Amino acid sequence: MKKHLIKVVLSCTVIVGGLAVNSCSKSSSSKNTSRATGWKINAKEGGFQYNTDFKEQETAPGLVFVEGGTFTKGKVQDDVMHDWNNTATSQHVQSFYMDETEVTNVMYLEYLDYLKSVYPPENPKYTNIYVGALPDTLVWRNRLGFNETMTNNYLRHPAYAEYPVVGVNWIQATQFAEWRTDRVNEVMLEREGYLSEDAKYQASTGEVQGTFSTEAYLKRPESVYSGQIDSLQGDMKKDSVSVFAKRSSGIIMPEYRLPTETEWEYAAQAQVGQREYNNYRGRKKYPWEGDYTRSGQRVGRGDQLANFKQGKGDYGGIAGWSDDGADITAEVMSYKPNDLGLYDMAGNVAEWVADVYRPIVDDEVSDFNYYRGNIYMKSAIGEDGKVKILRDSIIYDTLPNGKVVAMNLPGEIKMVPVDEEETYLRTNFSSSDNRGYRDGDAGSSRFYDRFSDEEEPGQNKKMYNSPKHSVERDSVGNLIKGYDESNNRTTLINDEVRVYKGGSWRDRAYWLDPAQRRYLPQYMATDNIGFRCAMSRVGSKSKNKNKTVRGKKAK
Repeated sequence: MKKHLIKVVLSCTVIVGGLAVNSCSKSSSSKNTSRATGWKINAKEGGFQYNTDFKEQETAPGLVFVEGGTFTKGKVQDDVMHDWNNTATSQHVQSFYMDETEVTNVMYLEYLDYLKSVYPPENPKYTNIYVGALPDTLVWRNRLGFNETMTNNYLRHPAYAEYPVVGVNWIQATQFAEWRTDRVNEVMLEREGYLSEDAKYQASTGEVQGTFSTEAYLKRPESVYSGQIDSLQGDMKKDSVSVFAKRSSGIIMPEYRLPTETEWEYAAQAQVGQREYNNYRGRKKYPWEGDYTRSGQRVGRGDQLANFKQGKGDYGGIAGWSDDGADITAEVMSYKPNDLGLYDMAGNVAEWVADVYRPIVDDEVSDFNYYRGNIYMKSAIGEDGKVKILRDSIIYDTLPNGKVVAMNLPGEIKMVPVDEEETYLRTNFSSSDNRGYRDGDAGSSRFYDRFSDEEEPGQNKKMYNSPKHSVERDSVGNLIKGYDESNNRTTLINDEVRVYKGGSWRDRAYWLDPAQRRYLPQYMATDNIGFRCAMSRVGSKSKNKNKTVRGKKAK
């Protein structure tokens, strides 16, 4: 043992000019010394402050880690519908996180309860915040069906608490994700001592006016909680001086959002379950392995692996052994997860994704994190040179179906489209709105009415001849709905239609294929479309601690 210790000491010591110099690996303090300047990082005296102890992104509540990689996006099985809208392309996805289950009724009710507490609907100023977030429970009604039980009970009754929420349109789903981001980051800041433990409850119960907005906190922290954040400081407060977390603190979580279509399809396929060395073993028709919807395993053999419509008038099978256990939606986690640990990536409800629909995926422009729907915005700057905060003003939008929704909540940052300051002489983007960029078909650079000399007053020429519904108010505030009754429309596609993925309880098995894609206007809701959230991963691609350190000697 002594000889061994001597060898170690000798291997760590080099004689330089008669002095013994330690040549072992970096000391624990080296990470707090700049390799650029030699200055100290995080010195008590001041200077550059940075989180040098950050290890990796924490998995936020409700999420499952999905390691990115390359895969075949699009149809790899039969095409009986001849849609020609999902031709196979090779894509690469960065690592991300996705909700383990679809957002449930009880999760959405928590959101509604918060809005009702903070922005009481009895206050005329706030009425449309709460009302605009309410799911459309009338989606259950059928002219020749008795579904009033679901209309009255599905959203709020405890019997349906863990069932996926439905009747939520795309806009409402994205607003839920924004709200969720702020609530989770509030918890993170409380846990790390930047906010007091009861800060979130004081705001939600009205003891403190105003609420927390992640982006407002990062850019103008003194504005959060209507300027009362100093009274809600936690243990990090030093000598009566408020201390605020920054993005460089590594505490603020990236935003919850809807997954892109590419992310959703990649996660649903879960090809990791049939990987052999550096290849996938075949191509999967469903989120599970095999060509059938029933289990072939010894335990549970013959059980349905998802709930879907099995035939005309057959929404679950004969009662008993062959029944899939659900006639409408099912409680989440009722069926086995896929190989990534995600539940109900087929069946139960179809799910909104972030993308604007186009019939062709333009992989010639992008085969990395493909997504159509980018609208680049920036913070508005006031005359005082500071970021503008929408303290009391609320921007409402009236959707084509007449529903009024709040596009912001009080205390959020005012956003405006990027302009020439950001786009001048750039090669990667030239405008704020990129939803219609290179639609992908032969006429992508032309208008549908390119041979017409006439243009409707106030209307820009469009690529797709889709309906133009209008909603406006008269002088006394009454809503006037202008339904497009034209018989000359040739498509439903425009920049306000969004993709939804996955089969639902109303769909035949054909739609359970993760490659299938359909679309619906973003302001519409149904009884068979729900959603789940995703979150980008920052930092390393993998979470495997035993991975080989590339480019470095293994220690």
